[in-house]
Amino acid sequence: MRRISKTTRWVWAAAVVGSVCALPAGWAAAPPEAASCAACHGADGMGNAAAGYPRLAGLPRQYLADQLRYFADGTRNNAVMAGMAKPLTAAQIHALAAYYAGMKPQGGSAPAPSPAVAAAGERLALRGDWDKGILACIRCHGPGAVGVGENFPPLVGQSAAYIEAQIKAWKDGSRRGDPLGMMHTVALRMSDAQTQDVAQWLAAQPLTLKPSTAAKH
Repeated sequence: MRRISKTTRWVWAAAVVGSVCALPAGWAAAPPEAASCAACHGADGMGNAAAGYPRLAGLPRQYLADQLRYFADGTRNNAVMAGMAKPLTAAQIHALAAYYAGMKPQGGSAPAPSPAVAAAGERLALRGDWDKGILACIRCHGPGAVGVGENFPPLVGQSAAYIEAQIKAWKDGSRRGDPLGMMHTVALRMSDAQTQDVAQWLAAQPLTLKPSTAAKH
């Protein structure tokens, strides 16, 4: 493996820190720990769809804090995020959660899937599959899948790859911490085809915000 020079490492670090600092006017100053987050989740907190890194911008503060704690204690099994979260203090977790919760999500949606996939995904998201005991996504995540409260985050603004990966993680138990085990139960009943369909449909929906969130920005 080719060694990376000390100069190259400093240039990379400066670029990451610079991207975090170069935020639109009106956004809160980034806490120092956000420099590491930006490398994968972007300076705007909108993630990287191609790499499967999720949107953080505008997610509920308590939800974000909970996820960092879950990564740290193994409730969510992710080696990269565990390494990032374990060294964080309670104050640092609070600062990061508040920072990303205060960001205004921006950007467009993914291209619409094929008509057949769109129809199947929309049906599952809006009506569920009662024959299999699968609740509609909007029953918990709210109309437009924009999120409800601190435990049910928005699904719009996330990539299809990330949504699909999380449903599979709920199914195989590598992600836990859901209220009453609801997502684990729902995911176990979903086929791979249903998982792909609903993920692609959700990713293609317009990025809209909850009224309370939109009013703050």
